[in-house]
Amino acid sequence: MTSRPPTPSAPPRPGRPAADGLTGRVHSWDLSTGVDGPGTRYVLFTSGCPLRCLYCQNPDTWHLRDGRTATVDEVVTDIAKYRPFLTAAGGGVTLSGGEPLLQPRFTGRILRRCRELGLHTALDTSGLLGARADDGLLADTDLVLLDIKSFDVPTYRRLTGGELAPTLSFATRLNRLGVAAWVRYVLVPGWTDDEEAVDGLARFVAGLDNIERVDVLPFHKLGAPKYEALGIPFPLRATPAPGARLVERVKDQFRAKGLRAD
Repeated sequence: MTSRPPTPSAPPRPGRPAADGLTGRVHSWDLSTGVDGPGTRYVLFTSGCPLRCLYCQNPDTWHLRDGRTATVDEVVTDIAKYRPFLTAAGGGVTLSGGEPLLQPRFTGRILRRCRELGLHTALDTSGLLGARADDGLLADTDLVLLDIKSFDVPTYRRLTGGELAPTLSFATRLNRLGVAAWVRYVLVPGWTDDEEAVDGLARFVAGLDNIERVDVLPFHKLGAPKYEALGIPFPLRATPAPGARLVERVKDQFRAKGLRAD
C-alpha cells in the first residue's frame, strides 16, 4: 500500500525545505511489516539523498525536487490516523528516503511528534550525514536502521560515491549514546561479498553493544523499471541476485562473531 503524503494546503514549492524544519520535502509513504523496524510501520520516504548507490532501488527519491512540500503538522496528522492500528500491530513510524538526515530539523520534529503520540520511532539512514543528527533528534529515535554499504573503503566509494568513515563514526556515537540499532547490509555479488570485508564489518559491529541484529538483504532488481521511466541506465542490470548459499555464508560470518543475522 503506497500513497502520496497528504496534499499541502498551498501548492508545492520547489527548492530546499524551510530552515526552521516546519516544512520539508517528502516523496511518499507506505505501510510495511517486518522490513522497516518491528511490527507494522508507517514508513515516510523523504526526498533527497547525497549518495548514488549503484544498487539503489529508489532513484526517484534522489533529489529534493522529486518530492512535494509538506508541513510537519500535515505529516503527523496523517500518521495519527493509523496510530491505533500501528500500536495494536506492535509497530510505529520509520523515516526513510532518500536520506532523512538531509533534512534534519524536519526529520527531528516529526520524530518528536511521533514520540508524543506514543509511537515507536525508527530512522533509516546511511549514516553519512550522522553529524547532522543532534542528540535531541537521537533521543527521540527508538531505533536506527543503519545501512553500512561495504567495509572496504575503495569499494564503498565506487559503490556509493561517498565515504565510509562518517558512517562508522555515527555507529560508534549511537553506541556511546545507547541508541538501539539494526545494521542493514545489502549483499551484491562481486561487490559486497568479499569474505575479508564482511569479516571486518562483523568484527566492527560485534564491538558495539547497541546492535540488536544484522539484516543481510539480498540484492534485487525490483527498482529497474524506475530507472527506465526516468531514462537512467541501471548500473547493475547485469548483476545477478545472490544465491541462497552465498546469503547463508555471509549470515554465518556475522553469526560467528556472536551477532544475530537475519
